[in-house]
Amino acid sequence: MLKLRIITPSEALFEGEVESVTLPGTAGSFTVLYNHAPIISSLESGRVVVKTANGTQEYALNSGFAEVENNNITVCIE
Repeated sequence: MLKLRIITPSEALFEGEVESVTLPGTAGSFTVLYNHAPIISSLESGRVVVKTANGTQEYALNSGFAEVENNNITVCIE
């Protein structure tokens, strides 16, 4: 499982284990799965799609960035 944190300047929207997360990167949408290569990406307006063992959740964003390293994903959004 992956560990995901989605944060805004004022609060943490999500913290927990996920199966995958799809992000709207500025160079195109991409999905992060277990053992994904390390990456830092800027994000554009769109949706973050989070798949957990209990279902799927979506979060809207205007912009932000994501960091993936060692099965830990941090997504900072506005």
